[in-house]
Amino acid sequence: MLMLDPHLGPQGATPEGGASEAAALSTPAPDLAPAEVQALVARLYGIDGSVKSLAGERDQNCAVESADGTRYVFKISNPSESVSLVDFQIAALEHIARTSPSQPVPRVVRTLDGRARDTVALADGAQTTVRMLTYLDGIQIRETPRTAAQRVAMGKGLAELNLALRGFTHPAATHDLLWNVSAAHRLTVQLDSLVEGPRRALARSFMMRFTDHVLPRLASLRAQVIHNDYHLYNVLVAPDDQARITGIIDFGDMLHAPLVGEVATAAAFHMTGSADPFEGPAQFVGAYQAVLPLTELEQDVVADLMASRHLITALISEWRALRYPENRAYIMRHNPAAWEALSQMADLSRHDARDRLLTPTRNGTSS
Repeated sequence: MLMLDPHLGPQGATPEGGASEAAALSTPAPDLAPAEVQALVARLYGIDGSVKSLAGERDQNCAVESADGTRYVFKISNPSESVSLVDFQIAALEHIARTSPSQPVPRVVRTLDGRARDTVALADGAQTTVRMLTYLDGIQIRETPRTAAQRVAMGKGLAELNLALRGFTHPAATHDLLWNVSAAHRLTVQLDSLVEGPRRALARSFMMRFTDHVLPRLASLRAQVIHNDYHLYNVLVAPDDQARITGIIDFGDMLHAPLVGEVATAAAFHMTGSADPFEGPAQFVGAYQAVLPLTELEQDVVADLMASRHLITALISEWRALRYPENRAYIMRHNPAAWEALSQMADLSRHDARDRLLTPTRNGTSS
């Protein structure tokens, strides 16, 4: 059993500026009834539409379809999330729309009086923020067969998104986030809460790899605002061309962090689906580098950070599944793959893992 202090930070203490994010992981998402959502959308946006629930971990997300078939995503923020973080996400989407309008990201829909967000009171009296985004058509990549062409498209697509975000700044961009792969050391205190056995030993060995080889180098790495959650659930493709990306969604984990952490986080989700667990990640990273090459130092730590992503996925998801069993299926969706990936990497030295990740594969590309 894993018990996680919702206010943990370095060595278990609350990190500076991290209370809001920790609270968001510890506070249940809003749960408005469809009729309530429908009334809110009509009042704020003048849209009379049907409402369908969408999956979400911290927030309540709803698909809204108007009478003419136009669809939107209505987001009701976790009441513990600060308004500044919502403004950060809105500003990033509007920055991308201005500087790189071809990027397949949602557009912000304004209220009837021209606002990008509004505030509403929940049944318990808590105040929270609501906003509307355009709905992007397509199917989640997780519902399609994995192919080399798809991984190449994802790698290039992420590099282009990172280029679109390069130079974007916001006061809330440096907020604290437990899902920041470059801050994996903050979960060290939780290792002893795992049941004694192979998994605890496995987790401890990868935490040592991070603290010994990655943590001392972080200050020397390029950093910028990154999506930080570019995986098979958050990238959409066309039904008739499953290597053509039609949407990049869920900017809720976005933050200012090392750029290579973005690449490692995304590459981690490509370890399943092939006999060689490095085949998919190598194809993805090679395609990314064809657009936005990693520096020598970034190349040296990218495999370590890929393992760190699996480590924090395992630790955080097990805690949250115990705390919110009603949302267990969603919270645990990446957990089994995370433990499997750590097992697959356990017998490799960090240099061997790096070389396999950066070596061209037969069906992929690294040029």
